[in-house]
Amino acid sequence: MKLNIKAKNFTLTEDIRIESEKKFDRLDKYFHDEEDMDLKFAKEGVGYELEATMFLKGGTILRAEAYEETFENAIDRVIDALVRQIRKHKTRLQRGRQTGDSIKFEAFDAEEKANEKEEEIKIAREKTIPVKPMSAEEAILQMELLNHNFFVYEDAEDMEVRVVYKRKKGDYGLIVPTK
Repeated sequence: MKLNIKAKNFTLTEDIRIESEKKFDRLDKYFHDEEDMDLKFAKEGVGYELEATMFLKGGTILRAEAYEETFENAIDRVIDALVRQIRKHKTRLQRGRQTGDSIKFEAFDAEEKANEKEEEIKIAREKTIPVKPMSAEEAILQMELLNHNFFVYEDAEDMEVRVVYKRKKGDYGLIVPTK
């Protein structure tokens, strides 16, 4: 696995780089080809925050984040979360909703395959909303008024669809779709 490691609010040490490479090598058994993964370490207070993002063939995105007192524990929690995501999506990939070219299904136990139940995706509710032109600031205000975690709107400048959302830290994020 090829790791692209970045650090925020501290200097990335060789120990962190070596430990990351050693631990993330455990994920290699789940993939056919060498995959790239972006790791972003940040020093937050007394601990470390780690965000890991991997873009697989077929459009699948694996992403996990963790906050722990040591970078080793953050790495372990992120790896555990990524393995859970791979296991969860394995059946869907095998059913052909996506190509699944990246993931090695042989890496999973035969017992696990026999015991696994197929999950159905159910849409419980559908909403139609008018998408109005506005700025990101106006969309955030509207989202707060509705007491939602996200809000879809049309950007007033370029007339493209955007999504603003509230992050766990309390600040906001903006999703800009691309083709």
